[in-house]
Amino acid sequence: MRGPLHELSAVGITGAIRRREISAREALDAHFERIDAVNGRINAVVTEDREGATALAAAADALTASSAPLPPLHGLPMTHKDTHNTKGLRTTQGSVVFKDFVPTVDDLIIARLKDAGVVTTGKTNVPEFAAGSHTFNDVFGTTVNPFDTSRSAGGSSGGVAAAIAARIQPLGDGSDMGGSLRIPASFCNIVGYRPSLGVVPAVPTRNAWSWLARNGLMARDVEDIALGMSAIAGSHAEVPYAYPVEGSFGSALQRDLTGLRIGWSADFGLGVPVDREVLRVLEGQLQVLSDLGAVVEEAAPDLRDADQVFTTTRAFDFVLAFRELVGKYGEVIKPEVRWNVEQGLQLTAQDLVDAALARTRLDAGVRRYFGTYDVFASPATQVLPFDASQRYPTSVNGVEFETYLDWMRSACVISATGLPAVSVPAGFSEDGLPVGLQLAMPHGSDVELLRVAHAFEQATGWARRAPDL
Repeated sequence: MRGPLHELSAVGITGAIRRREISAREALDAHFERIDAVNGRINAVVTEDREGATALAAAADALTASSAPLPPLHGLPMTHKDTHNTKGLRTTQGSVVFKDFVPTVDDLIIARLKDAGVVTTGKTNVPEFAAGSHTFNDVFGTTVNPFDTSRSAGGSSGGVAAAIAARIQPLGDGSDMGGSLRIPASFCNIVGYRPSLGVVPAVPTRNAWSWLARNGLMARDVEDIALGMSAIAGSHAEVPYAYPVEGSFGSALQRDLTGLRIGWSADFGLGVPVDREVLRVLEGQLQVLSDLGAVVEEAAPDLRDADQVFTTTRAFDFVLAFRELVGKYGEVIKPEVRWNVEQGLQLTAQDLVDAALARTRLDAGVRRYFGTYDVFASPATQVLPFDASQRYPTSVNGVEFETYLDWMRSACVISATGLPAVSVPAGFSEDGLPVGLQLAMPHGSDVELLRVAHAFEQATGWARRAPDL
């Protein structure tokens, strides 16, 4: 017997619409009813378009009735991350600078979701210009965690993560430079997937050769991630990178892990400080992978150059993206963004040379690692969801952080490698706060990565635990 519509997965909703068990309008009504019921407590959805969504749902139902071929996400209600431009729907970037901005075109990821049948319903909250992994801004305030509304939902895809965890929707779009898909996924007990470069191209972009940030998806389970990726993945003429994925996102997720070689590291081989409770939870889950037949050993890639690669590349990207805005609006823009732009302005030619050499060494070290191991497993976050009144954590295990990025190193060093990575639910702290396991595999191994995550997810069942709202 089917439960409430808001509990259904994306696979469940689209399948029910396809079989004509429910209409797109019924799915939409359940979506808005859930927003009305819980959004006031978490502040995840910040812009709505009920009239436009109703028209889209009616068109979807008409298409169903016509017996024409249906797209893969047909009739699925979805709010979008507020850093992704949505044609005709306010997109603020979480900044007062753009609080009334209405784009005239969709970003590529949004266009592909719409082409796949998504019914766009609104936008979800972000930190200003997606800077930092805690979702707050001067336009809409703070998004909080559905599992504990005094805690952070993470960021920068924190609004969509909270919406998915709270059963407002099963699937959502996000982006990730320094963990913006993986950290909120870990904080909210959902799946956050950062693809290989070129899988979901960033269009439009000022720098076609940009490689650090990625567009991706979040969902309550891996099966929904795979469904969404089958709809939005693919090359684009405006991006010079080739589409790298081996296999199809539409293929079966079941995989025997017997003999799979997994290297695990609690500190990334760098002494990265991680909250003891996070490690207690994760180390207790390694046996699950062993029970599935994998060989789990303590081993990390050589990541000694990862911090330099990440900080230099991020600073370069920030000055390219935000220099003019910071110059024009100054202190209207939050200090973390201004600081990161200043870091970019201070870069020298030697800094860029050194970063290029460091990236080459980093890539070589990672390739050596995957000559022995198939998967690198690590903490998705260094901390548990923290007090939402903080701008960011300032220490862990007595180690003080110098910048707003230091508490995100668990995600940032993986970003620097360029590897596809996923955060999958891996348990809860003694206080009931979610913890995510981060898995990474070689470039292009995205389908295999999702299969490994799916096997872990199915064996543990952590992803099925819902917040009490």
